[in-house]
Amino acid sequence: MAGSRDKVFVVAEAGVNHNGSVARALELIDRAAAAGADAVKFQTFKAERIASRFAGKAVYQKRTTSASESQLDMLRRLELGEAAHRRLAARCRARRIVFLSTPFDRGSLRFLTAGLKVPLLKLPSGELTNGPFLLDAARARTPVVLSTGMADLREIEEALGVLAYGYLNSRVAPASRAAFRAAYADPRGRAALRGRVTLLHCTTEYPAPLADVHLRAMGVLAAAFGLPVGYSDHTEGIAVSIAAAALGAVYIEKHFTLDRRLPGPDHKASLEPDELAALVRGVRAASAALGRPRKEPAPSERKNIRVARKSLVAARAIRRGERFTEGNLAVKRPGGGLSPMLYWDRLGRPVGRDYAADEPI
Repeated sequence: MAGSRDKVFVVAEAGVNHNGSVARALELIDRAAAAGADAVKFQTFKAERIASRFAGKAVYQKRTTSASESQLDMLRRLELGEAAHRRLAARCRARRIVFLSTPFDRGSLRFLTAGLKVPLLKLPSGELTNGPFLLDAARARTPVVLSTGMADLREIEEALGVLAYGYLNSRVAPASRAAFRAAYADPRGRAALRGRVTLLHCTTEYPAPLADVHLRAMGVLAAAFGLPVGYSDHTEGIAVSIAAAALGAVYIEKHFTLDRRLPGPDHKASLEPDELAALVRGVRAASAALGRPRKEPAPSERKNIRVARKSLVAARAIRRGERFTEGNLAVKRPGGGLSPMLYWDRLGRPVGRDYAADEPI
């Protein structure tokens, strides 16, 4: 579900770009399906559960929404209820696109897994250090895609330890940071993570500066944790997502909107529908071009070997009994005869028969 070596799983991140409108959310689903995305993803939360009245906004949110509005009030405007989520999931089924949503609190996580039975949980970067939330996610037994924006390797390992512990232990087992470390060190814990967890490289800024993207960190994550790796793209445009696919990302998500001019925190850093379709095409092309890790003639190029390569030929007419020399041996097309790599082996040897000029040796 989270992608494979043969196909990148492309997620159209609708997020909160519905601006609280179910009708707009439904249209986002339609446009994501038309663009060819594998899934469309929203965000599920109860505003009061995730932000206190003292929580400020990010700088980018102040630029794109009222600076005088609190984060809590902004979230209230963008919240969709359970009935709305069920309508969105039904629309996704009708449009044959996977419905996903990112939970931001433990109650929303339970609703998505037990109520809507989503096929995977995308856990956001901001919850990577939220141990109780991660433990609930593991115990839900739903595959996890964990975004790693703002994190270092130590924090990622600790988060994976919580997930490993949750996979290995019942709800009554006592939890502790020491128990999480032990679960991650246990080969059974590492095995439990494989097949269940995909890590996403991410830069948590909107839009993310190219100099801060560091796509090579995908390889660092894969080597450090032995898990599939994808990319959550907050840059402008589609180039970085396509580059991530070329580097082997198995999962790519990108914000999209119906119109970047709409008010709201994420519209300006999002793709419009035509751009989303271009991203999907580009990712599919990059993924197809990756192929397999081996070097041998491809089926499509075998027919060109004889045309493009060369063979040993007579540089001039050669009589039987002469010896091959630099003066009477040449290298010319077509291929299929003696390889030019045998040139030095032939020098000085007696000629066994007559050759006309250009005749293959």
